[in-house]
Amino acid sequence: MNTFNSGEAELFTEKFIQNPYPTYAKLRETDPVHQVRFPDGQKGWLITDYEDAAAVLKDQRFIKDYSKLFGGTMDQMSVFTQNMLFSDPPDHKRLRGLAQKAFTPKMISGMRNRIQEIADDLLKEMENKKTVNLIDDFAFPLPISVICEILGVPVEDRDKFRLWSNSLIEGTSGEIGVSVYEHMTQFIQYLGEWFAKVHEQPGDDLISNLIIAEEEGDRLTQKELYGVVSLLIIAGHETTVNLIGNTVLALLAHPEQQQKLREQPELIAQAIEESLRYNGPVEFSTSRWASEDMEFQGKQFQRGDLVVVSLNAANHDPEKFNDPEVFDITREKSPHLAFGMGIHFCLGAPLARLEGEIAISSLLERFPKMKLAVDESELAWRPGMIVRGVKEIPLIIE
Repeated sequence: MNTFNSGEAELFTEKFIQNPYPTYAKLRETDPVHQVRFPDGQKGWLITDYEDAAAVLKDQRFIKDYSKLFGGTMDQMSVFTQNMLFSDPPDHKRLRGLAQKAFTPKMISGMRNRIQEIADDLLKEMENKKTVNLIDDFAFPLPISVICEILGVPVEDRDKFRLWSNSLIEGTSGEIGVSVYEHMTQFIQYLGEWFAKVHEQPGDDLISNLIIAEEEGDRLTQKELYGVVSLLIIAGHETTVNLIGNTVLALLAHPEQQQKLREQPELIAQAIEESLRYNGPVEFSTSRWASEDMEFQGKQFQRGDLVVVSLNAANHDPEKFNDPEVFDITREKSPHLAFGMGIHFCLGAPLARLEGEIAISSLLERFPKMKLAVDESELAWRPGMIVRGVKEIPLIIE
């Protein structure tokens, strides 16, 4: 059990998952660099204020490669850590450089029309229904279709990717069971078979480019290929699914902001930025470890200590943001941490932003009278220590 020193509140409870922000406010006030036991049983440090969060994200003494401290990889799950998200310089630069070619500003802007087509097709399928599940009918299929096209994997396999992705991400709640390992085995097997096809007949998609490309004279190893592609499939849609869902919930809960956006559609980019700050799709950073004994904000960190940043807590820090609990789509561009900071800043951020802008604009235009079919308190938030989003959003759209 995790409690504040004052014993006032608890972390990682059902109540916390439903609305963590009051808990974060108390933590920032009492102990922003807080020692906790995470849901998977590990002890570590949770960072909740903006200044310290930014410092941790940028400080390369906090490393991502677990094996540097604790030896070799542990099990088959380790294949999913052989990528830029879980690596440190110099490997990080090489791995990120290979994947970054598909996410240049020119490449992303060139996808605008295709993303709009996918969104329009999905909305057209929803038109004749009185109620829809926004997640299943729109928020999930839009970004997974886009990333599948970028990578060159069959869009018809998207439901498999969703199952595998959910299993890997929600398994971080500490409830890792046999099914998680079964799903990861299936995922690895699928990728292996797909890589074999691409070796035989490469195309002009990203997987083909990764298999044959060289960056500074260095190719991806087989494990790195698995790691990078699995990261792109999972991260390439998870962030946007929850960005779309959380933005819709915020707009429905603040009808005056929704009306303002309808009247001034040019505010869409600001609205997406405010949604990222207000209730971001990624709740916590991925794990970092102290590479040496050090003092950090008056606390003694030991070599090997686990350190996790609450991105959403930092984005509600009143020392950095005026009226942080207010959802305001006219807020000036804010230095939120929704996509991280430093060398691990999210590679797909420009794509997620573009998908979010197109999705929300198109949805508001097509269904101006949409409303929740249930009370917001009935929505089930996803478990786990990474994403923040709801499992379903039932909407009345007639």
